Amino acid sequence: MKILGIESSSLAASVAVVTDDIVTAEFTMNFKKTHSQTLLPMLEQLERMIELDKTTLDAIAVAAGPGSFTGLRIGAATAKGLGLALKKPLAAVPTLDALAYNLWGCGGVVCPILDARRDQVYTGIYRVDGWDHEKNRARAERFPIPILGQTAMGIGELLKMLDEIGESVTFLGDGVPAFCERIESSLRVPYAFAPAPNNRQRASSVAALGMEYAKRGMTVSAADFRPEYLRKSQAEREREEKEAEKAGETGA
Repeated sequence: MKILGIESSSLAASVAVVTDDIVTAEFTMNFKKTHSQTLLPMLEQLERMIELDKTTLDAIAVAAGPGSFTGLRIGAATAKGLGLALKKPLAAVPTLDALAYNLWGCGGVVCPILDARRDQVYTGIYRVDGWDHEKNRARAERFPIPILGQTAMGIGELLKMLDEIGESVTFLGDGVPAFCERIESSLRVPYAFAPAPNNRQRASSVAALGMEYAKRGMTVSAADFRPEYLRKSQAEREREEKEAEKAGETGA
């Protein structure tokens, strides 16, 4: 099985091809350029380097959100365009599930955090150790097991929840630099931060997890795919606040 992965939910843009259990190629850039500048050129270069015939793909896996609204839209448009042109299904992989998948085999719990501004994070809490704790045996399926499925919440609320779970935590994601001091000063359970090769979104994880989805028929048509934003954009929230203020003034 051959899967193309597309990840554009944050500053890092990434494309990859995973063939069975092998990362055939991966191109990741985490630099100050927009995804509209980087994503398609990266994909074209990857195709040339491995002589990829896109018609041989079984599916296209795409980071479905949450994350940057603009980044998600560019990734969605790219995946939908390819899917429609090639008549290939899409595997909509939750961004935070794929990010947690970077640390497959890690003990304790894994907590990806993305900076959602205003002291908020996009987050989830996962087990990725490959072990069925209820049955005390290795799991046959390679999926992150959510203790808390991906959501938007305050960083203080998240840290309190992690203390209540009472297990060691490994953090990763672009929220770590923004909130590491809060974590260090507030969290009581043991914690660690993922190292550089694994602490940001990667298309290879999207593709590998997308392969697990595809094997089980967990795909959607390109026409039906929609990103999962989890909350309204800043522009939408600000517009609603202004409208509420005007309505209040009118009522007064």
